[in-house]
Amino acid sequence: MDIQYYGANCLVINHKSTRIVVDDNLADLGSKSIVKAEDVALYTTIIANNSSLRPSSRIIFDGPGEYEVGDISIIGIAAKPFMNDNLGSTATIYKLVSADQNILICGHISEDLSERQLEQIGTVDILFVPVGNNGYTLDPKGALKLIKDIEPKIIVPTHYSQQGINYPIPQISLEEVTKELAIEVKDRTNKLKIKTSELSDSTQLIVLEKI
Repeated sequence: MDIQYYGANCLVINHKSTRIVVDDNLADLGSKSIVKAEDVALYTTIIANNSSLRPSSRIIFDGPGEYEVGDISIIGIAAKPFMNDNLGSTATIYKLVSADQNILICGHISEDLSERQLEQIGTVDILFVPVGNNGYTLDPKGALKLIKDIEPKIIVPTHYSQQGINYPIPQISLEEVTKELAIEVKDRTNKLKIKTSELSDSTQLIVLEKI
């Protein structure tokens, strides 16, 4: 399994013959959509009623549930959105499980997870967490709370200030994020490909460079 980052919360996960694209709203952020017809598209917010975002991919998941794609299990866990509208809307955390890895993808969620949610999440090898702040998504302090609750082996920050991505609300820089997290960057790469056997017992921060 290898993972690439396209900015904002958008990730591409390749595993054998399966390509999963997460949160491709790049066209709304001044960039270019990357979803292809044969892809599996995951969205951490419901897009069913948003035709401008809905891609023509072969499979779309945008809510809680349990799914199977190839030999990857996908568990969608309902969570409170970071910007709660008091209308009962939910965001979705996705846990992707393959033979050798457990990956957790957090969209714009609140940092307060219940014991039930943490039980559903279980063991996590790699955590993708937005950190852009300014009332739009979690700040580093909120991200750090999630990190402590989830206890992943690897943290990958997303949704910070990036060239070519025009956020509706400006996001803080990666330098500010790493300073506030007070965790040393272990590595920087444009493709994340890590085997469980290579994971350290201590939590590591890896920067996945935008494609």
